[in-house]
Amino acid sequence: MAQAERHGGRTAVVDSQGSFTYNDLLDASSRVASELLAGHDDLQEQRMAFLLAPGFPWVAVLWGIWRAGGVAVPLPLNCPRSELEYFIDDTKASTLVFDALGEPQLAPIAEARGIRALRYDQVLARRPAELPDVASERRAMILYTSGTTNRPKGVVTTHANITAQITSLIEAWEWSADDRIVLFLPLHHIHGIINVVSCALWSGATCEVLPRFDASAVWERIAGSSLTLFMAVPTIYVKLIAAWDAAPPERRAILSQACAKLRLMVSGSAALPVSTLERWKEISGHTLLERYGMTEIGMALSNPLRGERVPGSVGKPLPSVEVQLVGENGEPVTPGMPGEIEVRGPSVFAEYWGKPEATRDAFRDGWFRTGDTAVVENDVYRILGRTNIDILKTGGHKVSALEIEEALREHPAVAECAVVGVPDLEWGERVAAAVVLNDGGALDLASLRAWAKEFLAAHKLPSRLLVLDALPRNAMGKVTKPAIKAMFRSEGDGN
Repeated sequence: MAQAERHGGRTAVVDSQGSFTYNDLLDASSRVASELLAGHDDLQEQRMAFLLAPGFPWVAVLWGIWRAGGVAVPLPLNCPRSELEYFIDDTKASTLVFDALGEPQLAPIAEARGIRALRYDQVLARRPAELPDVASERRAMILYTSGTTNRPKGVVTTHANITAQITSLIEAWEWSADDRIVLFLPLHHIHGIINVVSCALWSGATCEVLPRFDASAVWERIAGSSLTLFMAVPTIYVKLIAAWDAAPPERRAILSQACAKLRLMVSGSAALPVSTLERWKEISGHTLLERYGMTEIGMALSNPLRGERVPGSVGKPLPSVEVQLVGENGEPVTPGMPGEIEVRGPSVFAEYWGKPEATRDAFRDGWFRTGDTAVVENDVYRILGRTNIDILKTGGHKVSALEIEEALREHPAVAECAVVGVPDLEWGERVAAAVVLNDGGALDLASLRAWAKEFLAAHKLPSRLLVLDALPRNAMGKVTKPAIKAMFRSEGDGN
């Protein structure tokens, strides 16, 4: 909060309700904290779950929870009640905070469980009270992983962890009070909470908040405001490219000129196809800065703000972050060979909430085991994929599904694709490709194999093919490969 006090009357947040200064944010969060305390001196790490529309109130509640000594549990919008109940029950949340948007979802849950429920507009009536001093080593937030095979795990970060995550990016990407960024990412993931909102507000910058992603609205923000930074996931860049392609020539020129004024554009949270990077560069003049991180560690690797950005790579370790590649038994890998990414440093999370065994299993000799496989080439890291999903073991060889996908996107009929391994008695795993075709495109397994000889000479060719109208994705726009594997199992041995 000391950072915010230095920025006082500067604009902190702009949303559909107007512009709000850092002083406004300090006042509102103080009222939230005072209401949460309800006469007590300190929440002592009680979990506070909240569900509000993106905007100034959301930030005020997050800060209010922290200032009262609580642990913030941001809940996802448009989430089934069963999942909300799981998050609330798993954290043993003692209070639920919501606005008019979140009330229909959370009020019944609060009533059924006898949990204190607070509406944001009512909270603002509270007069600010004296707030506790909160030590940096105390727990600050619980975010839930995506959970593909088991229930999501709550990732606990301390105030010190969050500070390290923020300051590392501010140093590497040279954030300043003159920056301005637009937010349309979900506010229950680290990308939106840390990389965008928290970095902006630590720096004294301005964060413009949209209620949701809409390609037209985002292009309007780029064209009509003084943005300096832009951060998105690959799926969003694909949608922005499609909107740009659909615009008249004169509008395209305006949008491209507006992009050129930004100082930095970043892509993350999923692998960025080189074809998308190249197309975006044609439109915007920017070589997207790719980086690598996850809920448990914040950001660990990044291409440089200044200097060469290697397409398909995620750069080098960020300030204060240590990274190493190891083999299956934790041994160092030979330079140039793939290995699992392990990370160590002050940004690494404290624990999985209520899961001491999972926490122990996640670390090896003080290093967090990410479960991602990478290779270092010319001193920069290139992600090969999730070790248990994207690294296929076929015929005794380890093959990166991401590399095969990159090659398949070169096929003129292929709009999107996802490669998975399916069990095979002879090969261990058979390489299988699910593709979405361009309009008017046609493809069968025989023609794909014939075309692929040049592109996939070093790999076993895809031996299964499934043509889909769309690839299954989660809320962050990531392709859900377990769902694709299930589709292949249900399809049998045919194309």
